[in-house]
Amino acid sequence: MDVAWQGVYPAMLTPFTPDDTVDMPLFDRNLDAMLTAGVDGIILAGSLGEASTLSSGEKEILVARALERCKGQTPVILNIAEASTREAVAQARLGEAWGADGLMLLPPMRYRSDDRETVRHFQAVADATRLPIMIYNNPVDYGIRITLDMFAELVRHDNITAVKESTRDVTNVTRLRNRFGDRLRILCGVDTLALEELLLGADGWVAGLVDAFPKETVAIFRLARAGRRAEAVDIYRWFMPLLELDIHPKLVQYIKLAAAETGIGSENVRAPRLPLEGEERDRILSAIREGIRTRPALPEYLHL
Repeated sequence: MDVAWQGVYPAMLTPFTPDDTVDMPLFDRNLDAMLTAGVDGIILAGSLGEASTLSSGEKEILVARALERCKGQTPVILNIAEASTREAVAQARLGEAWGADGLMLLPPMRYRSDDRETVRHFQAVADATRLPIMIYNNPVDYGIRITLDMFAELVRHDNITAVKESTRDVTNVTRLRNRFGDRLRILCGVDTLALEELLLGADGWVAGLVDAFPKETVAIFRLARAGRRAEAVDIYRWFMPLLELDIHPKLVQYIKLAAAETGIGSENVRAPRLPLEGEERDRILSAIREGIRTRPALPEYLHL
């Protein structure tokens, strides 16, 4: 199906059983909560999905199950985060063969490529698939900044159609718009900046806390798009202490704990990650439970 790159795209969690296999019934429950809330697409095997620990076979199973449950109504995006260009090309081709609707593409992992190398990496993947691609620009976590000049080279490829904007500089939304107009869809990739970037003209939100609070996340997007700014701001202010969990190195453990508390996830992670314990777990759990206790009543938003 076509990928509009607009709206809320959850960076899906990968749930695990206590014996470290993918928990498919819990994946179904979490995905169904996303679809019921009105998300506009889903992203599999991203950072929150513990991509680096998943086998190719596990990714294929997740893609197949998501396609089955989304029923052609919601695009299924596969993340590509490989160490070498050869591996990234191979994974992109597999994703297309499995039936994924689009790709999210990261720079090479574990090697800090320069501008020329980064562009060549992206171009090689774009040349290897017909799927639409969203480039993930996250210099804070991955050490590689994709500049406007680099994007000017990348947009020569018709299937590079969007950017996940995670520079943590909200003015980059305006810079991208001024340089490229509507050629690139822009999706905010940082939960704590999402409403600001949406109000500056971003097309969507690749969200993290949506995995625990899907309705609130989609409501903020729909209200902002409908011009109901005050209502969006009220929900966003309630949400902010929880959204802060998205910008910590342990975001996987934090958001999985939140999803467990809201009944659509579990705390199980794959080693080398370990579940939270002690004071840290108590502190994060307290913040999550306070958010649940004060959870706002939402306006009817799905029609917006």
